Amino acid sequence: MTALDLARELVRLDTRGAGERVAADLLAGRLEDAGLVVEVHETRPGRANVVARHGEQTPVTLTGHLDTVPADPAVWSFDPLAGDVVDGRLRGRGSSDMKAGVAAAVVAAEEHVRAGGTGVQVVLTFGEETGCEGAREIPAGALRPSGTLLVAEPTNNRVVLGHKGVLWLELRARGVPAHGSRPDLGHNALVDLARAAVRIHEHDGWPGSATHGRTTANVGMMRAGVQPNVVPDLAALTVDVRLVPGDTADAAETTVVDLAGVAVETERLVELPLIDTDPARVARAVELLGGGEPLYATYFTDASVLAGALGGADTIVCGPGEPEQCHVTDEWAPADLIEPAAEAYRRVLAELTSS
Repeated sequence: MTALDLARELVRLDTRGAGERVAADLLAGRLEDAGLVVEVHETRPGRANVVARHGEQTPVTLTGHLDTVPADPAVWSFDPLAGDVVDGRLRGRGSSDMKAGVAAAVVAAEEHVRAGGTGVQVVLTFGEETGCEGAREIPAGALRPSGTLLVAEPTNNRVVLGHKGVLWLELRARGVPAHGSRPDLGHNALVDLARAAVRIHEHDGWPGSATHGRTTANVGMMRAGVQPNVVPDLAALTVDVRLVPGDTADAAETTVVDLAGVAVETERLVELPLIDTDPARVARAVELLGGGEPLYATYFTDASVLAGALGGADTIVCGPGEPEQCHVTDEWAPADLIEPAAEAYRRVLAELTSS
């Protein structure tokens, strides 16, 4: 089975926001058949991580996530679980983000071991899209320290040496309830946070970085009210802040609270560090992956959790998916980039594990 064949099979498995165990079992069986020692950790019903390794030396670690974001068939022009190739495009939810990359990584590891190679570790996770939940639930001691972490997220097979950190922040405001016919007798918490949302959205004074761009903030969700004829006395607003080098979660939270302009309670829902790899430390791996000027991503990856868990592994993000297809309707991946990705991963494994 080629990497493209495996990618098609993975796209046909429904892991939209849950149910990753079916993909975990498929890939765990393949890796075990190839000679790797495999562990499957189902820490939640139907949701599982896979950790597979071969050899005793410090490994190169390949990683990818098995979950995808939701996809409503009613708004797609084809089946979100199609898994077919049309006009050179692998179609379906997760094709770019990131089942094409997972397939390439798994096939590369299989072929590396079958060719007599060693020193490889494969980590496949659930729940990356909702804050690296699976990566954070890998049991202590399950991972072997690693010098290099290769993340197969979508980059069109270009090398990415860093990405932003993330702070998902919830703001909660309190008001005074009243009858909807007498709003003058209450205090509307929804209106307070609606005004706050506009101020946060329009703020243009975030810090910047020469490599990672600027910190950004997205007002993503709001909850308030019980019914139309009651003045809301409670409201909640979530903000997705993406942090760059030189910025901190504490500073970003202070900025958001100041912009809110009203008294709010805050809760950090997700907080993950950024990735910023020294190009000199991974120069040979970058060359083996095809070279080129390194890029920096706006999204986060499981590297925010795994790099530290692996003992400070140097992180490279490089995968065959199309970045601009992440989370969109009618998602597709360039079919002709999947085999080259697997070959590039094999080159990295062959050289960096040869000693």
